[in-house]
Parts: sequence; structure tokens; C-alpha cells
Amino acid sequence: MVLPLQILGLGPAVIGLLFLIVAIVAVYQAIVIVDAYEKKALTVFGEYRKLLEPGINIVPPFVSRTYTFDMRTQTLDVPRQEAITRDNSPVTADAVVYIKVMDAKKAFLEVEDYKVAVSNLAQTTLRAVLGDMELDDTLNKRQEINARIRKELDEPTDEWGIRVESVEVREVNPSKDVQQAMEQQTSAERRRRAMILEAQGERRSAVESAEGEKQSNIIRAQGEKQSQILEAQGDAISTVLRAKSAESMGERAIIDKGMETLERIGQGDSTTFVLPQELTSLVGRYGKQLTGSDVQDSEGLDSLDFDAETREMLGLDDIEDILGEIDEAAQMDTEALEQEAAAVKEGDIGGSIKPADEVVAEADDDAGSDGESAAPETEAEPETE
Repeated sequence: MVLPLQILGLGPAVIGLLFLIVAIVAVYQAIVIVDAYEKKALTVFGEYRKLLEPGINIVPPFVSRTYTFDMRTQTLDVPRQEAITRDNSPVTADAVVYIKVMDAKKAFLEVEDYKVAVSNLAQTTLRAVLGDMELDDTLNKRQEINARIRKELDEPTDEWGIRVESVEVREVNPSKDVQQAMEQQTSAERRRRAMILEAQGERRSAVESAEGEKQSNIIRAQGEKQSQILEAQGDAISTVLRAKSAESMGERAIIDKGMETLERIGQGDSTTFVLPQELTSLVGRYGKQLTGSDVQDSEGLDSLDFDAETREMLGLDDIEDILGEIDEAAQMDTEALEQEAAAVKEGDIGGSIKPADEVVAEADDDAGSDGESAAPETEAEPETE
């Protein structure tokens, strides 16, 4: 050995340097550092030995090899796939598969490349699931598609030490012809809904118009009814006032009219007068009330009562009944109508109608004042005759 080294010109220093380099490389090869999210499969001379855990691991140098497995959740994109649905409609779809390595030994020994294997399996499963569904289901039932694909992937991936955590179908697109047909169907459906809404609006408008006309007719009828009631009340009150005025005046008014007639006769140029018997009888009955009259036994000037026929004609006996009926009719109306009817009954309508008692009292006062003023003029009548 010394001779070949001498021939090569290598001295002890060079040999020592070579041994140092080999030792450094051996140490470097013997130390393997594993990250916290990884595990590494160790093989020595091609034979599987164990899984290296996170941290520093010592392995045989130069004859060992390690294979890294990421233990975190990994994302696999499933390329866009074309499929034919059960109702013979072509569709295209793509998806995303979320996987996680649960057993690195199985993933190392049972499958060559677990990512490629899972991706290919997801593609075939996606086409199979879409082909087993109707077109409308593929567009509407995304959750069902995801669940079926995940279920189909679970069994084979368990043997590889891989767990499929989730599957999400991103897009399912029908062919262009089918999309155009769907757009036409959607447009027709929207037109149908618009026509239905328009018809409903017209019907609602007609109902509202009819309801408004009905309310208008009711209000108009109520107004006419109130007008008729007020008019009837006015007529009744006028009749009552006239009847009470006539009853209060009685014969006194007739005598006063007779006295006025005598006064006009006395103002004439003739000195001879012919008086009817009825007028002379009135003068005799009135003379009892005159101061210094020679008439002693004539009747007084008190008001006489109406006979039965006159009272029936004037309706004096039915006044209370008429007022009662009017009050009952007024009570059937609203509160405003009752207030108006009460105002009419009390004579408080713009100050044009006075209460019945007030009118009667004024009539009595006028009759008394006429009697007093007529007395002096009547005293001169016997002298005229």
C-alpha cells in the first residue's frame, strides 16, 4: 500500500484529509432532521425499516434512504370532467378533494404516488356520480354529489392510509345547447309570473274600485237618510210650533182680529154701520174685560179648547208620539247625527229656529199686549154707534 501511495504522490497529510472528509460526510448522512408536520420512511439497503418521527434521527450512513410524507391536510384539484347524465344531457364539472395522510407506512408501501392515485380515483368517481343523476339534480343537489363522491373514495383510500376529509364540486355546467334551452325556459317562466302578477294586480284594482264604490254608496245613502231625518224633524217641529201657537192664541186671536176690523170700520166716512151677529157677540164677550162696561154676564176671554176634529186635524194629540218616533230614528244614526238632531230639536240651527217653549211664551206676551192696547180703542165704539 505504501508503494502505490508513494507512486501517486500522496503523503500522510493528504490521506488524513481524505479520512476527515469521509467522516464528515458519514456524519452528515447519519443525521436526519424531520420537521414537525412530516414523517419519513427509512429504508436500509432498500429494506423498509421504520418511520422517522419529527426531530433528530440517526440512520446508517451511505446505505439509507428516506421518503418524506406531509401529515397536514392537502388539496388536490380534480381536472374538469365531461359526463353524460341519466337523461342524456352532457355536462362538465370539476372538484376539489381535501386529503390527509393517516398512515405513512401504508402510503409508502401500498401505493406508488398517493396524490396521483387519489386524483385519478376522484375523476372517475365524479363522472360516475354525475352519470347516475338527472340534469336538474346535478345543478341543484351539490351537497348530495359531494357526499356520494366522498363515500366512494373512502374505502379504497383507507387501504392507502389516506383519509378523504372533504369533497367540493366547484362547477357543473351543461352544454351550450342545454344552457340556451334553460335560458328560454327561465324567460318563459318569468313571463308567466309577470302575467300572473299583472292579472292579480288588475283583479286587486277591480276589487278596490268596487269596494270604494260600495263605501261611496253607503256614505251617500247615509247622508240622504240623515237629510230626510233632519227634514222630517224640521217639519215636525214646525207643525208643533204652529199647533202650540194656535192653541195658545185660541179665541183671543179671533177677537183681536175682530177688534181690528171694527177699528178700520170706525175710520170710514159713513155714520151708519151694519155689524154681523157674530161680530156683535164677540164684542159682548170682550166687553166683560173692558173697564166700565155695561156687559155683566158675558163669557170671559179665556182661550177656548179645540174640538176633537180640529185637534185631530192639527195632530195635537199625536205630538208626543211623533217626537218619540223621531228620537228613535235619530238614535239609530251615528253620534254626529244625534248631535245635529238634538240641535234641530232645540232650535239651535244658525239661530233661525227658536225653542217651542220660547215661541209660545212670546206669543202669549204678544197676545196680552194686544189686549191691553185694544181696550181704550174699544171704549169709543159704543159712542160711535
